[in-house]
Amino acid sequence: MSESRLKIFAGNSNRALAEDICRTIGVPLGEATVSTFPDGETFVKIDENIRGQDVFIIQSTCPPTNQHLMELLIMIDAARRASAQRITAVIPFYGYARQDRKDQPRVPITAKLVANLLVSAGANRILTMDLHSQQIQGFFDIPVDHLYASPVFFEHLGMGKQESLVVCSPDIGGMKMAAAYADVLGASLGMVAKRRKSATKVEAISVVGEVDGCDVLLVDDITETAGTLAAAAAMLRGKGARSVRAAVSHCILGDIAYERLKGGLLDELITTNTVPIDTRGLPITVLNVAGLLGQAIQRINTNESITSLFRIKGF
Repeated sequence: MSESRLKIFAGNSNRALAEDICRTIGVPLGEATVSTFPDGETFVKIDENIRGQDVFIIQSTCPPTNQHLMELLIMIDAARRASAQRITAVIPFYGYARQDRKDQPRVPITAKLVANLLVSAGANRILTMDLHSQQIQGFFDIPVDHLYASPVFFEHLGMGKQESLVVCSPDIGGMKMAAAYADVLGASLGMVAKRRKSATKVEAISVVGEVDGCDVLLVDDITETAGTLAAAAAMLRGKGARSVRAAVSHCILGDIAYERLKGGLLDELITTNTVPIDTRGLPITVLNVAGLLGQAIQRINTNESITSLFRIKGF
């Protein structure tokens, strides 16, 4: 499949990222109308010929989540009915990923339902980044290319031995990610044990590891209310941490999150542009993942391996 057959389209969730990706790889963003009828229904029309083309549709399922998910599904269906040869759904942030198991009676596994919907709509392949749970890849019966934002974070943070740095996971579920960061950054490893009281309230219980007089980097894949980060940062500062920063792949920040960040518990929140971010004058650093996603799109288009995108220079 030649690169000239590559077509990239975008929904309304994160058009700025889609434009950055297209600039990175030198491909124009395709013309498509994605609008809403007065009654709230989504209307999609692809405004150019895509018959026999390799089509990539870029859409994060960030708030309003259901609206953006429906846009993606309808765009995939439109591309299928327009005779695209292959359709890849590029989902920098995969919503509903935390609903990946039955942890209570009579609850759905919505991450699997979304996977079924994407396949039923006509997606032939999925390209995504930093899934909340690795097993979500197995929810699909089509190929899934799962990228990691860590190379972009490492480039920003600098690599090599950093004596005073401690990488902490804000909960036990993130220990594998924290260990990988600690290994590359030459840092010590720690963890903050927490107890979740509600969807918006988290209580930090204890710190595992030595943080007194150290610079702490909290790492996580997603934050919405910043409750976990704020509680962890407060606990770490209470244990004598000199500074506390956080590296989070996806920041879906609401008003309560901004209020918590104003408290000054975090010296810096480092995130990516997988979803649109409004810094509101707070110490939020937004890293660009367009280059990483663009390289992956090119490699999928030319049927090359994307394994090299996981490699870190010098490691």
